Amino acid sequence: MFEVLAEPHRRRILDLLREQDQAVGDLVSALGLSQPGVSKHLRVLREAGLVEAQIDAQRRVYRLRTEPLREIDEWLAPYRAAWAGRLGALEAHLDDMDN
Repeated sequence: MFEVLAEPHRRRILDLLREQDQAVGDLVSALGLSQPGVSKHLRVLREAGLVEAQIDAQRRVYRLRTEPLREIDEWLAPYRAAWAGRLGALEAHLDDMDN
């Protein structure tokens, strides 16, 4: 999953889909990529379970699936807590240095 999310265009697609469902043509315009390039990224995102497509007349409209992202967020929660504690300690140390 992290390999899928590491690619900047895929993250941008997810950002756009977070705002609203998008047709492939709309994503092509927003990203400035070719239609085959956008379709390739959408296929990878679809296979990872992050997006799903609905057929609307002669076009595919993609929407974000948040469930896999929630699973990642839950997995990261303990790491986030550990970093918050360390950053808090660093902040306290820096404050002590200023005094």
